Amino acid sequence: MRIRIVDAFTDRPFSGNPAGVLLLDEFPEDAWLQNVALEVNHAETAFAHRLPEGGGADWALRWFTPATEVAMCGHATLATAHVLRSTGAHEGPVRFATRSGVLTALPDEDGSITLDFPTAPLTPAAVPDGVAGALGATPLAARDTGPDVGDLLVELADEKTVVGLSPDVKALAAFSERGIIATARAEDPSRGYDFVSRCFFPNVGIDEDPVTGSAHTALAPYWSERIGRPDLTGLQASARSGLVRTSVRGERTLLGGRAVTVVEGDLLV
Repeated sequence: MRIRIVDAFTDRPFSGNPAGVLLLDEFPEDAWLQNVALEVNHAETAFAHRLPEGGGADWALRWFTPATEVAMCGHATLATAHVLRSTGAHEGPVRFATRSGVLTALPDEDGSITLDFPTAPLTPAAVPDGVAGALGATPLAARDTGPDVGDLLVELADEKTVVGLSPDVKALAAFSERGIIATARAEDPSRGYDFVSRCFFPNVGIDEDPVTGSAHTALAPYWSERIGRPDLTGLQASARSGLVRTSVRGERTLLGGRAVTVVEGDLLV
């Protein structure tokens, strides 16, 4: 079967967040899916198969990190939609049946793709003791992102602090179900983004995720409330970095970006 590596939330190779993508006839046993994800060894590998016509979704979609299956993944959903579009396997909007409900990917006229995801329910939270030491920076505020996202979002003093983080990632594992989203407002919005973030997910086997779509379902409402606009752009300032367009629409958040296929080959097992 064909296997592809797609860089998501970027318009150029070797940046953004890489994801493995396999289009299947059906889902094999979970152990096989997990072994493939471990072999691919990117933050997530997406597995999809077509569903019968006339139902509530077009394709079934699952995501695995090298360590476990996850309930939501933005960049691998974008990568899968890109593969379906670029190979002609599916034309127009595509509805994915996932553990987080039906998620829609809509092709845009400029070649980008917009994902329709549930907005994370943000709850004010006390900054846990030890977070500042593990991050190497003192949070100004914290939000719990709810069970579907499973992160602790912390606002830091400024963009420079977020970019310069060198955390004790193993120590961060104690403070949330999945990991920590560190964020700050952009120093200069004229550069094309309104806020910055970095994401550390030790509990699912990812020390730092390059560009995290699901985290932006929490970042978007957090910063839209503070900045006063529903439509923003976030820069995830990892070593690979990438831009995510966000639009808060009440209980749904739209995530926009581009993707590039970098590797295509045959999986022989």
